[in-house]
Amino acid sequence: MNVLDRLVVVVLAGGSGTRLWPRSRQALPKQFLDLTGQGTMLQETLRRLAPLAPPDRILVITNADYVDLVRDQVPELPPDHVVGEPLPRGTAAAVGLGAVLARHLRPDAIMASVHADHLILRPDRLRAALVASAEVADRGHLVTLGIKPTYPHTGLGYVEQGEALPSTSDGHQVFRVVKFTEKPNLSTAERFVADGRHSWNSGLFTWRVDRILAEFAAHMPELYAGLQVIAASLGTPEADATLQRVFPTLPHQTIDYGIMERAQDVAVLPVDIGWTDIGSWATLLEVLDGDSHGNVIRGDGTALTIDTHNSLIYTVAGRLVAAIGVKDLVIVDCDDALLICPKDRAQDVRRVVEELQRSGREAYLR
Repeated sequence: MNVLDRLVVVVLAGGSGTRLWPRSRQALPKQFLDLTGQGTMLQETLRRLAPLAPPDRILVITNADYVDLVRDQVPELPPDHVVGEPLPRGTAAAVGLGAVLARHLRPDAIMASVHADHLILRPDRLRAALVASAEVADRGHLVTLGIKPTYPHTGLGYVEQGEALPSTSDGHQVFRVVKFTEKPNLSTAERFVADGRHSWNSGLFTWRVDRILAEFAAHMPELYAGLQVIAASLGTPEADATLQRVFPTLPHQTIDYGIMERAQDVAVLPVDIGWTDIGSWATLLEVLDGDSHGNVIRGDGTALTIDTHNSLIYTVAGRLVAAIGVKDLVIVDCDDALLICPKDRAQDVRRVVEELQRSGREAYLR
């Protein structure tokens, strides 16, 4: 049987997206926003997955508050394939829930875990890589897609590759993972970029469901026990009540620390898929096409630029934004908040969010 026939795709669509404040808020985080002009990030994710798996083999794991929003944005999915976490418990619990749901769909499933808030500029290469990773996963490996680093990013995890494993039928190279390193300091990141043995950890994973559940049993037995209770209820009238009762009791942990850094037989498949984790407004300035002066203008408002260069203007407030004689700026105009900062300070948006929380002005975060 073709591995593609067994592929079940689990899309992680939780998270609050505070790094793209003021547009991304608790009620409408970045995965549900149209940031590129091609549809929301969730819709783009489902569109690029459509050639790989039909709607009845795609699952979306999200926050319970977003279930109706997901169903509205991707009505092609069966309603019960959109599952809301009663309480966020980290990516380990979300992935584990996706695994038991995928196993319920078909016991021999190969599961691909992807994120709804990643930008992929080469979707055809992503699809080819996921098919190749499914082939590797069928051999018994846990597979992560590795992204060739283009600069010493200190906000991402890195994967060190070791010995070469047999390549896939379409020629993709595969390597045994030696080590995961989470968010290294600058000097370490520079060394990783220079040595040619490290990839960025994309957070895109593929595995057989029996393999990943075995790793949960070995390394996170408390979480595994809870997942088994949820799994036993699937297909019964008690399924939703069991999820509501059990899921909030699961340990809070990431899949990287809880499983991937401890598991056996982990492989990395290096890929060039035009991947980026949109971690700040400046990322959009880097990856989206701009005008002749390097300005990227998005949103549903209007912008006028005069002698303005290499700046992002994103407006949804319906006002005209006029920029004169500026460069390297991020300008985000919303109904109740305006963000202006140098593009190289865009990561500091989190400090604005923290200050709003500290000063009791959470209304600007909702």
